[in-house]
Amino acid sequence: MKRPFFTFRLYLITALFGFASISAHSPVCAERLSDKQAKSEEVMLRNIQEPFIGDLQEIKRDRMIRALVSYSRTDFFIEDGTIKGFEGELLKSYEKWLNKGIRRREKIHMVFVPMPFDQLLQALQEGRGDIAAAGLTVTKERKKQVAFTTPYFPNVDEIIVTNKNTDGVQSIYDLSARTVYVRKGSSYYSHLLDINSKLMREREAVIKIKVAVPYLGMSDILELVNAGVIDITVSGSHIADTWAKVLPDIIVHNNLKVAAGGQIAWAVRKNNPDLLADLNSFMRKRKKGSLLGNILFKRYYKDSKWIKNPNTEKEQKKLQQVIGLFQKYAKRYGFNFLALIAQAYQESELDHTKKSPSGAVGIMQVLPSTASDPNINIKNIHLIENNIHAGTKYLDFLRKRYFSASGISPDDQVFFSWAAYNAGPRKINAIRGNTAKRGFDPNKWFFNTEKIVAEVIGRETVNYVANIYKYYVAYQLTEDFYLQRTKAKNYFVNR
Repeated sequence: MKRPFFTFRLYLITALFGFASISAHSPVCAERLSDKQAKSEEVMLRNIQEPFIGDLQEIKRDRMIRALVSYSRTDFFIEDGTIKGFEGELLKSYEKWLNKGIRRREKIHMVFVPMPFDQLLQALQEGRGDIAAAGLTVTKERKKQVAFTTPYFPNVDEIIVTNKNTDGVQSIYDLSARTVYVRKGSSYYSHLLDINSKLMREREAVIKIKVAVPYLGMSDILELVNAGVIDITVSGSHIADTWAKVLPDIIVHNNLKVAAGGQIAWAVRKNNPDLLADLNSFMRKRKKGSLLGNILFKRYYKDSKWIKNPNTEKEQKKLQQVIGLFQKYAKRYGFNFLALIAQAYQESELDHTKKSPSGAVGIMQVLPSTASDPNINIKNIHLIENNIHAGTKYLDFLRKRYFSASGISPDDQVFFSWAAYNAGPRKINAIRGNTAKRGFDPNKWFFNTEKIVAEVIGRETVNYVANIYKYYVAYQLTEDFYLQRTKAKNYFVNR
């Protein structure tokens, strides 16, 4: 299938997508777009998302190459408007490689298409991208679907990572009957299954493999291990060793290998031999070790505020004092009460005495002006029940007033409401409009609107939603604990 030939300047695409800077002397900046050109812009944005399976010659003709990526603070992320990460750095280098000797107006531009990790290969096969670049390990099963480039990390072990307080993990056999948390669609999962087959043959208890919930990347899982929410996971050695520099409470067991000598590579469609050959030439000339040197994680993350473990004995005591109130108002307004508690933990760590410089008070950090608004109208928010009521009612107001369209899933309605709780609903809705213009789905938060929010107003709101989600995961992982404590069959509401 072919894309229509693009005669309109592709500088505009990269300007719209935020992945290349346009100088004041650029023809795009120097002239207003006519109505006809504006329509051409919309056509191009649609074409980015339409299936295309052409090889290198057609890519060069159209002057656009699409990279399928998955957001991760290891592989692909944006820092101060600049693309970073293992994959981001390498993809930018390949874009320069493609454009050697090419005149400015004819340059090929890289367009990044973010999506969940477990959807990458299917999207590649369907023609929704030209390269899949997300730390993919070469496996026999994946090689049946796609073609892999020369690896850029040729000798990667898949190793056990534990929290510093996790005892008794000295060999792979010590994983027997333990829970190991891994990302869906990863090679780690399939290799753990291989180990389970061996354990079964030897009449040992198998590993309890728990698949990560949606939207969590490897860096998020390692952060949960660092917090002590998760005891054990599996990671590529290059990722684990990097994050060990900034996460002080993880233990990297380089001697405990789930798989050894793995290869990390990009993937292309099998019917794109010219693109594959060009990528292989690029990989062979790349200086080994340059990626790790350029990332400088300590600089990026030395001041990061990592999530804490909300399930320690101290935090559980605080939770037990308020859990009934969260159940009460979650049921009244139709929320999952664990989600409300996760938000409260992000806001105040369940400390009702907290007061922000802006004047927000209490466990839900509610502004008095918000509580007194006619749409909320909750008085005396210095009382903990009233504070929880006001925060929950305001979240419900945001959801119903701004994010209740039928095209927005119930989960995304909550994600958007969290973002609006932090940054304001009008600002988030304005950005949603821009999200659609940029070719992303304005009805989805993760991998879509969050990207534009990060560019427009910074990482605070994106981190706010992500942290609440991670706290929610932490509470979900210990739901058996809650059930035992309450001894209630009907404990969870609106699940």
